[in-house]
Amino acid sequence: MQTTSLRKGENTTLLTARTVLSVSVQGPAADVSALLLGPDGKVRADHDLVFYNHPAQDGVSIEGAAVTAELSRLPADVHRVVVVVSVDPLQPGTVFTRVPQLTITQSGGTTLSFTAPDFGSWETVVVLAELYRRGDGWKVRAVGQGYASGLAGLATDYGVDIDPEPAAALLPRQTRTTAAPAVDLTKVERQAPGLLAPVRQAGQALADRGITGRRAAVYLILDHDWHMEELYESFAVQAFAERVLALSANLDDDGTVPVIFSSGREPFLEEIRLDNYRGRIGQLHTQVDWGWGNVAGAMRRAVSHYQESGAADPAFIVTQVGDEPWDKAEVRSMLQNTASLGVFWLFVGFGRGKLAFYKNLNASASATFTNVAFYDASKNPGSVPGERFYTGLVDAFATWMRP
Repeated sequence: MQTTSLRKGENTTLLTARTVLSVSVQGPAADVSALLLGPDGKVRADHDLVFYNHPAQDGVSIEGAAVTAELSRLPADVHRVVVVVSVDPLQPGTVFTRVPQLTITQSGGTTLSFTAPDFGSWETVVVLAELYRRGDGWKVRAVGQGYASGLAGLATDYGVDIDPEPAAALLPRQTRTTAAPAVDLTKVERQAPGLLAPVRQAGQALADRGITGRRAAVYLILDHDWHMEELYESFAVQAFAERVLALSANLDDDGTVPVIFSSGREPFLEEIRLDNYRGRIGQLHTQVDWGWGNVAGAMRRAVSHYQESGAADPAFIVTQVGDEPWDKAEVRSMLQNTASLGVFWLFVGFGRGKLAFYKNLNASASATFTNVAFYDASKNPGSVPGERFYTGLVDAFATWMRP
């Protein structure tokens, strides 16, 4: 069957027949709805909002993530049918960053698809498309317009009288386009509002890789070799730690990341939290002597802490490295010995040092480090856009996490 792709604002003619509009959402849990509109662009009555608690009206029905419109059955006073997708109201703070995809099918007709440009302004609801009368027939227009007002706000714009109490308007839940819960941003909004954007970016990266809702204990190891001094002073390491903390907010709801500084002496362990993250790395690293990176020692300290914590979830240990380790054999031994412990190691390289050892850990065809990956974050990870940064941070980890 031939498929025609529509661009935003484009329209095309439909057969006056059964039309199915199927929605695919990447990311947050979401609901699909439809509005039946009269010639004035408003609903005729409140029952013209078709959603999970009122799934059918005058030839338009909702089932899961699909709207079906029996165009030949629509009353003459229905001039338009608007297809809407809204984020789950039970997940406060959740927004769309990627526009849902739409596929339109008719028996005997051409299959149509539409994907609008991605969002970036905290949209919580999107009008994907509208079916509208043109003479004696019907056409469809690709809309892709996002709003930040939620389904209740949009419905009000179309004349629906929405009860302000969510329990009366939208509960109980019956269907949604994805079963995985989005991260609850309540704690982040209260304790660290400045991290909301990176928390959402990290959550989107996890959702794109199919592991939304999975849990892991996140650790951070930081190189405190002398060659890292400039990156500490320029707050590049602080910014990196904040991004890891934002990832942790999606994987571990305690809002805390143990931080281990790798130096020539006994590795120094502290923590960074949602309620103390501002300037935290600068406060901590001054308590650590400059030296050579004792990477294996820091790795042992992280594993010991993880085992002593009694955590049931796997550990995701983000290990920042700025140069080759002097203890290569010990590092390899640590990787081999932790493969069966539920520990995933991500070595993140940034700085001016040599990183060939870490880059080549899995370069050999005989490599056995299935729980190890390397991500080159460039000389300054702060210059890497959030979406690309989190893709590099979670890509291999997500593959390891999936059964």
